[in-house]
Amino acid sequence: MSEFASKRVTVMGLGLFGGGIGVTRWLAEQGARVIVTDLADADVLAESLRQLEGLALELCLGGHREADFVDTDLVVASPAVPRDSPYLRLARDKGVPVTSEMNLFFQRCPGRIVGVTGSAGKSTTTAMIETVLGASVAGAGVWVGGNIGRSLLSQLPAMGPDDLVVLELSSFQLEDLAELRRSPQIAVITSLFANHLDRHKKMQAYVAAKLNIARFQDPRRDRLLIYDADEQLAAAVGRLRGGLAGVWRYGVGPDGRCRLSRDEEVIDLPTPSLPVPGRHNLANAAAAMAVGHLVGVDAAEAARRLAGFKPLRDRLEPIGVVDGARYYNDSKSTTPEATLVALAAFDGPVVVLVGGYDKGVGFEQLGCELARRAKAVVCYGATGPKIADAVREAGRGVSSHNTEVIEADGFEAAVSAARGAAEAGDVVLLSPGCASYDMFVNYEQRGERFRQIIGAWMLGGSR
Repeated sequence: MSEFASKRVTVMGLGLFGGGIGVTRWLAEQGARVIVTDLADADVLAESLRQLEGLALELCLGGHREADFVDTDLVVASPAVPRDSPYLRLARDKGVPVTSEMNLFFQRCPGRIVGVTGSAGKSTTTAMIETVLGASVAGAGVWVGGNIGRSLLSQLPAMGPDDLVVLELSSFQLEDLAELRRSPQIAVITSLFANHLDRHKKMQAYVAAKLNIARFQDPRRDRLLIYDADEQLAAAVGRLRGGLAGVWRYGVGPDGRCRLSRDEEVIDLPTPSLPVPGRHNLANAAAAMAVGHLVGVDAAEAARRLAGFKPLRDRLEPIGVVDGARYYNDSKSTTPEATLVALAAFDGPVVVLVGGYDKGVGFEQLGCELARRAKAVVCYGATGPKIADAVREAGRGVSSHNTEVIEADGFEAAVSAARGAAEAGDVVLLSPGCASYDMFVNYEQRGERFRQIIGAWMLGGSR
């Protein structure tokens, strides 16, 4: 671990909520001379910088300097940094290697990696796998991190070759892993639909990045791919199948039972009693039980553990009851498809808040389903008018349901309008279907603001 001693390393992108904190701290602990550079200034990054207090770092905030990408031994770029950044191009042109935190971890991880990706459901599935596996499996340790918000670099010395390391992996991180030609020993794909096209540009590039989770699996170790049987993944998986030892499908049958299958083999899994609503969460549980089954966890024990699963924040998170209406925070929903999944989790009248940053995806299908299922739709943000138009257009062909469409000026106004449209017994669902960047730094901040507003109402505040 002394390879970085006295080396000059540039960390590009500290992040507002700590994305670069783990790798910065780890590099400093290895004796590297670390330069942290970010387009945001110190005031914006105050909380992240507070977590790095006491470390000997050089800071370049509020912009980048070319020298930090030339006069350095290594550049570690945040996944959020576009890979065509002129600064990264400059580094490569000068022969400076460029890597990422996840690549650094993959190169050094001694354990067996379980990777989880998908256009939706990957965080919940990762957390459910953690619940199923517990602290250890057959005496081997279990570690969980990655895009779920935990850096595992500092834990490397404690890991052993038999340990299981569960990582949530984004398309950006998987795009970087292609440079290493490395994939997890066990790969899980929860779903696949258009997302992040503002970054990947084409659906083919997005799919290719996602499939890196299994593309480079090592033939000398387990080569297992588990994917959602309810999704249109078969054709894409088929292109990888020749290099895989086992391709398993998980899902929920018409009878509501969880299943795991391979070729003609079908394994019925127990159906857990989950504390979170929705068929999609039952499918996520099936994926977690599938991983447990493949590494030796008894299926009945896995289902028992899932009954105590703690729901993640911002993912169909129950907030409370106001005026008899139940409020749910699904701020993590940043695609129209994710909103469709959330909407399907409820049977009764639903008032839905949608809108936000425009990632370049269409809203036709979302408009149709909102017109068919929602009692009222409150639209806000940059995409608000587009979604409102899509719902109205779809509503012209839905004679059996009259969905109220409300266009709000700002997030707080949207939440207040949703309260006004709801009655006792209704569900009010924040499931934006869009990223948050037009109003918030990320979906967590959006979800927190929603919690604050509802919390104030529950304490007797005004509308």
